[in-house]
Amino acid sequence: MKSIITLLLVTSAILPSSQTTPYSGEYANKNKTENGEVYEWHLSLKEDGTFLYHFYRDLNCNQCIEEHFYGKGTWKGSKKVITFYAKETDIDVNHTINFNKSKARVYKKTSKNKSKKNHKQSIWFYASETPSIKGLQLYKEK
Repeated sequence: MKSIITLLLVTSAILPSSQTTPYSGEYANKNKTENGEVYEWHLSLKEDGTFLYHFYRDLNCNQCIEEHFYGKGTWKGSKKVITFYAKETDIDVNHTINFNKSKARVYKKTSKNKSKKNHKQSIWFYASETPSIKGLQLYKEK
């Protein structure tokens, strides 16, 4: 009986970390338009199941200022899908972007793909209640 309880405790301690680790890391994308406008996205998926998001834009006009937007919360990965959660306490004066119920698909080169083309791992947000997040694609840096 003790061995069964020990096995259950060890398994429950290992499972949460195994769900997040393959997808954890730094994801980013940068776009500079012909007009000189700069857009930068950065998402940090931490191994402890938390995330930090930063969006920067510089619209390149006389009266425009650089803008920074932030978000934070928790995430879980399962079967190439990452689901994001944000509690009310995660949204504050500095972290205004709500990722609650956002979902992203993970794309990476499979072991079956023998092409020489370099495929960077990426995530693509296919569902989000925040319009600026839906459709966003970020590429893994680390």
